[in-house]
Amino acid sequence: MKSLYHYVITYVIILATINSHTHIRAVSSVVALGANLLCSRLLGLTPRQRKICSRAPDAIVAISEGARVGISECQHQFRNHRWNCSLMAGASSVFGHVVLVASREAAYVYAVASAGMAHSVTASCARGNISTCGCDDSRRGHTDAGWKWGGCSADIKYGIRFARRFVDAREVEGDARSLMNLHNNKAGRRALRKTLRTECKCHGVSGSCTMKTCWRTLPSFNTIGKHLLQKYYSAKRVVAKKNPRRSNPTLKLHRGKRRSRKPRSSDLVYLQKSPNYCERNPATGSLGTVGRRCNRTSKEPDGCDLMCCGRGYNTHQYIRKWKCNCKFHWCCYVHCHTCQEETEEYTCK
Repeated sequence: MKSLYHYVITYVIILATINSHTHIRAVSSVVALGANLLCSRLLGLTPRQRKICSRAPDAIVAISEGARVGISECQHQFRNHRWNCSLMAGASSVFGHVVLVASREAAYVYAVASAGMAHSVTASCARGNISTCGCDDSRRGHTDAGWKWGGCSADIKYGIRFARRFVDAREVEGDARSLMNLHNNKAGRRALRKTLRTECKCHGVSGSCTMKTCWRTLPSFNTIGKHLLQKYYSAKRVVAKKNPRRSNPTLKLHRGKRRSRKPRSSDLVYLQKSPNYCERNPATGSLGTVGRRCNRTSKEPDGCDLMCCGRGYNTHQYIRKWKCNCKFHWCCYVHCHTCQEETEEYTCK
Protein backbone atom coordinates (compact mmCIF):
# COMPACT_ATOMS: atom_id res chain seq x y z
CA MET A 1 0.00 0.00 0.00
CA LYS A 2 1.31 3.45 -0.84
CA SER A 3 2.02 5.63 2.18
CA LEU A 4 -0.20 8.41 3.42
CA TYR A 5 2.54 10.88 2.54
CA HIS A 6 2.32 9.82 -1.13
CA TYR A 7 -1.28 10.91 -1.22
CA VAL A 8 -0.50 14.12 0.64
CA ILE A 9 2.10 14.95 -2.04
CA THR A 10 -0.48 14.14 -4.72
CA TYR A 11 -2.88 16.49 -2.98
CA VAL A 12 -0.27 19.28 -2.86
CA ILE A 13 0.60 18.80 -6.57
CA ILE A 14 -3.07 19.15 -7.47
CA LEU A 15 -3.21 22.42 -5.57
CA ALA A 16 0.02 23.65 -7.18
CA THR A 17 -1.37 23.17 -10.69
CA ILE A 18 -4.17 25.66 -10.11
CA ASN A 19 -3.63 28.93 -11.98
CA SER A 20 -3.40 31.86 -9.58
CA HIS A 21 -6.20 33.66 -11.41
CA THR A 22 -8.65 30.75 -11.17
CA HIS A 23 -11.91 31.57 -9.53
CA ILE A 24 -12.03 30.91 -5.76
CA ARG A 25 -14.97 28.58 -6.21
CA ALA A 26 -12.93 26.39 -8.56
CA VAL A 27 -10.05 26.38 -6.08
CA SER A 28 -12.37 25.21 -3.33
CA SER A 29 -13.64 22.42 -5.56
CA VAL A 30 -10.13 21.16 -6.33
CA VAL A 31 -9.15 21.39 -2.65
CA ALA A 32 -12.17 19.28 -1.77
CA LEU A 33 -11.33 16.85 -4.59
CA GLY A 34 -7.73 16.50 -3.34
CA ALA A 35 -8.84 15.93 0.24
CA ASN A 36 -11.43 13.37 -0.83
CA LEU A 37 -8.79 11.58 -2.92
CA LEU A 38 -6.44 11.48 0.05
CA CYS A 39 -9.08 10.20 2.45
CA SER A 40 -10.56 7.63 0.08
CA ARG A 41 -7.14 5.94 -0.18
CA LEU A 42 -6.75 5.37 3.54
CA LEU A 43 -7.63 1.88 4.77
CA GLY A 44 -9.62 1.25 7.93
CA LEU A 45 -11.52 4.55 8.18
CA THR A 46 -15.20 4.67 9.05
CA PRO A 47 -17.51 6.99 7.05
CA ARG A 48 -17.46 9.49 9.91
CA GLN A 49 -13.66 9.43 10.01
CA ARG A 50 -13.47 9.97 6.25
CA LYS A 51 -15.64 13.04 6.65
CA ILE A 52 -13.31 14.39 9.36
CA CYS A 53 -10.34 13.57 7.12
CA SER A 54 -11.83 15.46 4.16
CA ARG A 55 -12.34 18.56 6.27
CA ALA A 56 -8.82 18.54 7.77
CA PRO A 57 -6.40 16.50 5.63
CA ASP A 58 -3.34 18.28 7.09
CA ALA A 59 -4.33 17.13 10.57
CA ILE A 60 -4.83 13.55 9.34
CA VAL A 61 -1.13 13.43 8.41
CA ALA A 62 -0.38 14.14 12.09
CA ILE A 63 -3.00 11.59 13.18
CA SER A 64 -1.36 8.89 11.05
CA GLU A 65 2.11 9.71 12.36
CA GLY A 66 0.79 9.75 15.94
CA ALA A 67 -0.73 6.29 15.52
CA ARG A 68 2.61 4.95 14.26
CA VAL A 69 4.46 6.59 17.17
CA GLY A 70 2.00 4.97 19.58
CA ILE A 71 2.54 1.53 18.04
CA SER A 72 6.32 1.99 18.14
CA GLU A 73 6.18 2.99 21.81
CA CYS A 74 4.03 -0.04 22.59
CA GLN A 75 6.64 -2.30 20.99
CA HIS A 76 9.38 -0.58 22.97
CA GLN A 77 7.66 -0.85 26.34
CA PHE A 78 6.77 -4.53 25.84
CA ARG A 79 9.95 -5.63 24.08
CA ASN A 80 10.86 -7.94 26.97
CA HIS A 81 7.39 -9.39 27.58
CA ARG A 82 5.77 -12.51 26.13
CA TRP A 83 3.36 -10.22 24.35
CA ASN A 84 5.63 -7.66 22.70
CA CYS A 85 3.06 -5.74 20.65
CA SER A 86 4.43 -7.48 17.57
CA LEU A 87 0.89 -8.08 16.30
CA MET A 88 0.80 -4.43 15.28
CA ALA A 89 4.05 -4.55 13.29
CA GLY A 90 2.59 -6.07 10.16
CA ALA A 91 -0.70 -4.22 10.15
CA SER A 92 -1.74 -2.94 6.73
CA SER A 93 -3.15 0.24 8.25
CA VAL A 94 -2.58 2.21 11.45
CA PHE A 95 -6.36 2.68 11.61
CA GLY A 96 -8.99 0.10 12.44
CA HIS A 97 -9.80 -2.18 15.35
CA VAL A 98 -7.04 -4.01 17.20
CA VAL A 99 -7.24 -7.80 16.89
CA LEU A 100 -6.83 -8.60 20.58
CA VAL A 101 -9.18 -9.99 23.17
CA ALA A 102 -10.55 -7.33 25.52
CA SER A 103 -7.52 -7.70 27.79
CA ARG A 104 -5.24 -5.25 29.55
CA GLU A 105 -2.92 -5.47 26.53
CA ALA A 106 -5.70 -4.19 24.28
CA ALA A 107 -6.31 -1.46 26.85
CA TYR A 108 -2.70 -0.32 26.57
CA VAL A 109 -2.75 -0.36 22.76
CA TYR A 110 -5.84 1.85 22.56
CA ALA A 111 -4.56 4.24 25.24
CA VAL A 112 -1.07 4.68 23.77
CA ALA A 113 -2.41 5.09 20.21
CA SER A 114 -4.92 7.73 21.34
CA ALA A 115 -2.19 9.55 23.28
CA GLY A 116 0.11 9.34 20.27
CA MET A 117 -2.44 10.95 17.97
CA ALA A 118 -3.18 13.79 20.40
CA HIS A 119 0.56 14.31 20.97
CA SER A 120 1.32 14.41 17.25
CA VAL A 121 -1.52 16.82 16.41
CA THR A 122 -0.44 19.16 19.22
CA ALA A 123 3.18 19.09 18.05
CA SER A 124 2.11 19.76 14.46
CA CYS A 125 0.09 22.78 15.63
CA ALA A 126 3.19 24.24 17.32
CA ARG A 127 5.24 23.73 14.13
CA GLY A 128 2.59 25.46 12.01
CA ASN A 129 1.80 22.34 9.97
CA ILE A 130 -1.94 22.53 10.64
CA SER A 131 -3.75 25.61 9.35
CA THR A 132 -6.46 25.70 12.00
CA CYS A 133 -4.27 25.80 15.13
CA GLY A 134 -0.99 27.11 16.50
CA CYS A 135 0.23 28.02 19.99
CA ASP A 136 -2.02 28.27 23.02
CA ASP A 137 -2.12 32.00 23.83
CA SER A 138 -4.99 31.82 26.30
CA ARG A 139 -2.75 32.59 29.32
CA ARG A 140 -0.09 34.72 27.64
CA GLY A 141 0.77 37.76 29.79
CA HIS A 142 -0.86 36.40 32.95
CA THR A 143 1.40 36.50 36.03
CA ASP A 144 1.69 33.76 38.62
CA ALA A 145 3.95 33.85 41.73
CA GLY A 146 6.60 36.12 40.24
CA TRP A 147 6.58 34.78 36.71
CA LYS A 148 4.39 35.29 33.68
CA TRP A 149 3.04 33.05 30.98
CA GLY A 150 4.56 33.53 27.53
CA GLY A 151 6.32 31.70 24.75
CA CYS A 152 4.56 29.13 22.62
CA SER A 153 2.55 26.88 24.91
CA ALA A 154 1.40 23.58 23.44
CA ASP A 155 -2.20 23.84 22.24
CA ILE A 156 -3.12 20.67 24.08
CA LYS A 157 -6.83 21.49 24.01
CA TYR A 158 -6.93 21.44 20.21
CA GLY A 159 -4.78 18.29 20.00
CA ILE A 160 -6.95 16.38 22.45
CA ARG A 161 -10.21 17.65 20.95
CA PHE A 162 -9.27 16.68 17.40
CA ALA A 163 -7.89 13.29 18.43
CA ARG A 164 -11.05 12.57 20.44
CA ARG A 165 -13.31 13.40 17.49
CA PHE A 166 -11.32 11.21 15.13
CA VAL A 167 -10.46 8.22 17.34
CA ASP A 168 -13.78 7.94 19.16
CA ALA A 169 -15.71 8.15 15.88
CA ARG A 170 -15.00 4.45 15.38
CA GLU A 171 -16.69 3.31 18.58
CA VAL A 172 -20.36 3.42 17.65
CA GLU A 173 -21.60 -0.03 18.69
CA GLY A 174 -22.43 0.90 22.29
CA ASP A 175 -21.50 -2.58 23.54
CA ALA A 176 -19.08 -3.50 26.32
CA ARG A 177 -16.01 -3.61 24.08
CA SER A 178 -16.83 -0.25 22.54
CA LEU A 179 -17.24 1.27 26.02
CA MET A 180 -13.91 -0.23 27.05
CA ASN A 181 -12.16 1.23 24.00
CA LEU A 182 -13.68 4.68 24.57
CA HIS A 183 -12.59 4.65 28.21
CA ASN A 184 -9.01 3.68 27.32
CA ASN A 185 -8.88 6.24 24.51
CA LYS A 186 -9.75 8.90 27.06
CA ALA A 187 -7.24 7.55 29.59
CA GLY A 188 -4.50 7.86 26.96
CA ARG A 189 -5.38 11.49 26.30
CA ARG A 190 -5.49 12.20 30.04
CA ALA A 191 -1.99 10.76 30.32
CA LEU A 192 -0.82 13.33 27.78
CA ARG A 193 -2.34 16.16 29.79
CA LYS A 194 -0.94 14.71 33.04
CA THR A 195 2.64 14.62 31.73
CA LEU A 196 2.76 18.13 30.23
CA ARG A 197 5.86 20.04 31.34
CA THR A 198 6.33 23.68 32.29
CA GLU A 199 9.49 25.29 30.91
CA CYS A 200 10.76 28.72 31.96
CA LYS A 201 13.32 31.29 30.86
CA CYS A 202 14.86 33.76 33.31
CA HIS A 203 15.12 37.51 32.67
CA GLY A 204 17.23 39.95 34.64
CA VAL A 205 20.50 41.88 34.88
CA SER A 206 23.75 39.86 34.93
CA GLY A 207 22.00 36.54 34.75
CA SER A 208 19.67 37.20 37.67
CA CYS A 209 16.17 35.75 37.60
CA THR A 210 14.06 38.71 38.64
CA MET A 211 11.38 37.61 36.20
CA LYS A 212 10.58 34.32 34.51
CA THR A 213 8.58 33.62 31.38
CA CYS A 214 7.04 30.16 31.36
CA TRP A 215 5.10 28.05 28.91
CA ARG A 216 3.67 24.54 28.68
CA THR A 217 5.43 22.05 26.45
CA LEU A 218 4.94 18.44 25.39
CA PRO A 219 6.96 15.70 27.09
CA SER A 220 8.85 13.08 25.09
CA PHE A 221 6.46 10.36 24.03
CA ASN A 222 8.58 7.82 25.89
CA THR A 223 7.51 9.57 29.12
CA ILE A 224 3.87 9.01 28.21
CA GLY A 225 4.56 5.39 27.29
CA LYS A 226 6.13 4.74 30.70
CA HIS A 227 3.25 6.48 32.47
CA LEU A 228 0.73 4.29 30.65
CA LEU A 229 2.78 1.18 31.39
CA GLN A 230 2.25 1.81 35.11
CA LYS A 231 -1.46 2.19 34.38
CA TYR A 232 -1.28 -1.13 32.52
CA TYR A 233 0.09 -2.90 35.60
CA SER A 234 -2.71 -1.46 37.75
CA ALA A 235 -5.48 -1.85 35.15
CA LYS A 236 -8.98 -2.57 36.48
CA ARG A 237 -11.22 -5.35 35.30
CA VAL A 238 -14.75 -4.10 34.59
CA VAL A 239 -18.17 -5.35 33.53
CA ALA A 240 -20.86 -3.58 31.52
CA LYS A 241 -23.97 -2.87 33.58
CA LYS A 242 -27.29 -1.64 32.25
CA ASN A 243 -28.29 1.78 33.49
CA PRO A 244 -32.06 2.35 33.71
CA ARG A 245 -31.51 6.06 33.11
CA ARG A 246 -29.45 5.58 29.96
CA SER A 247 -29.91 3.60 26.76
CA ASN A 248 -26.31 2.36 26.75
CA PRO A 249 -24.68 0.33 29.54
CA THR A 250 -21.92 1.76 31.74
CA LEU A 251 -18.70 0.21 33.00
CA LYS A 252 -18.45 -0.84 36.64
CA LEU A 253 -15.62 -2.50 38.52
CA HIS A 254 -15.68 -6.29 38.43
CA ARG A 255 -17.35 -8.38 41.16
CA GLY A 256 -15.38 -8.37 44.40
CA LYS A 257 -13.95 -4.91 43.76
CA ARG A 258 -16.72 -2.56 44.89
CA ARG A 259 -18.67 -3.41 41.77
CA SER A 260 -21.00 -0.43 42.16
CA ARG A 261 -18.13 2.01 41.65
CA LYS A 262 -17.07 3.30 38.28
CA PRO A 263 -13.38 3.08 37.36
CA ARG A 264 -11.45 6.34 37.50
CA SER A 265 -11.13 8.10 34.18
CA SER A 266 -7.33 7.78 34.39
CA ASP A 267 -7.49 3.98 34.85
CA LEU A 268 -6.96 1.51 32.05
CA VAL A 269 -9.79 -1.00 32.01
CA TYR A 270 -10.30 -4.46 30.51
CA LEU A 271 -13.09 -7.03 30.25
CA GLN A 272 -11.24 -10.36 29.98
CA LYS A 273 -8.20 -11.89 31.58
CA SER A 274 -5.11 -11.97 29.39
CA PRO A 275 -4.06 -15.21 27.70
CA ASN A 276 -0.58 -16.43 28.63
CA TYR A 277 0.71 -15.63 25.12
CA CYS A 278 2.82 -18.81 25.17
CA GLU A 279 1.29 -20.41 22.08
CA ARG A 280 0.24 -18.92 18.78
CA ASN A 281 -3.48 -18.15 18.70
CA PRO A 282 -4.69 -15.61 16.12
CA ALA A 283 -8.12 -15.50 17.76
CA THR A 284 -6.65 -13.90 20.89
CA GLY A 285 -3.91 -11.93 19.18
CA SER A 286 -1.15 -14.18 20.54
CA LEU A 287 1.87 -14.87 18.33
CA GLY A 288 3.45 -17.21 20.88
CA THR A 289 7.06 -17.08 22.06
CA VAL A 290 8.67 -19.79 19.91
CA GLY A 291 11.92 -18.39 18.53
CA ARG A 292 11.93 -15.35 20.83
CA ARG A 293 15.26 -14.30 22.35
CA CYS A 294 15.54 -14.65 26.09
CA ASN A 295 18.00 -13.93 28.92
CA ARG A 296 19.19 -17.13 30.59
CA THR A 297 20.13 -15.46 33.90
CA SER A 298 17.22 -13.02 34.24
CA LYS A 299 14.32 -13.56 36.64
CA GLU A 300 12.32 -10.84 34.91
CA PRO A 301 9.76 -11.44 32.11
CA ASP A 302 12.60 -11.60 29.56
CA GLY A 303 14.19 -14.56 31.39
CA CYS A 304 14.21 -17.87 29.54
CA ASP A 305 12.13 -19.61 32.23
CA LEU A 306 9.26 -17.14 31.91
CA MET A 307 9.58 -16.20 28.25
CA CYS A 308 9.73 -19.82 27.07
CA CYS A 309 6.81 -20.94 29.26
CA GLY A 310 8.76 -23.95 30.57
CA ARG A 311 9.45 -25.38 27.09
CA GLY A 312 13.19 -24.83 27.36
CA TYR A 313 15.47 -22.89 25.08
CA ASN A 314 18.11 -23.34 22.38
CA THR A 315 21.67 -22.07 22.77
CA HIS A 316 23.41 -20.55 19.77
CA GLN A 317 27.15 -19.86 19.85
CA TYR A 318 28.82 -17.51 17.42
CA ILE A 319 31.86 -15.27 17.12
CA ARG A 320 31.31 -11.53 16.93
CA LYS A 321 33.99 -9.51 15.11
CA TRP A 322 34.51 -5.76 14.91
CA LYS A 323 37.16 -3.17 14.08
CA CYS A 324 39.09 -1.94 17.13
CA ASN A 325 42.24 -0.08 18.24
CA CYS A 326 42.08 2.13 15.19
CA LYS A 327 44.91 4.63 14.63
CA PHE A 328 45.35 7.38 12.10
CA HIS A 329 48.71 7.37 10.25
CA TRP A 330 50.13 10.38 8.45
CA CYS A 331 49.39 10.53 5.62
CA CYS A 332 46.68 9.34 5.11
CA TYR A 333 45.14 6.11 6.24
CA VAL A 334 43.60 4.47 9.28
CA HIS A 335 44.88 1.13 10.53
CA CYS A 336 42.63 -1.06 12.70
CA HIS A 337 42.93 -4.39 14.41
CA THR A 338 40.15 -6.95 14.28
CA CYS A 339 38.75 -7.86 17.67
CA GLN A 340 36.47 -10.80 18.34
CA GLU A 341 34.65 -12.52 21.13
CA GLU A 342 32.60 -15.66 21.53
CA THR A 343 29.01 -14.97 22.46
CA GLU A 344 25.89 -17.00 23.13
CA GLU A 345 22.29 -16.30 22.22
CA TYR A 346 19.25 -18.08 23.62
CA THR A 347 15.93 -18.57 21.87
CA CYS A 348 12.75 -20.25 23.08
CA LYS A 349 11.84 -23.72 21.87
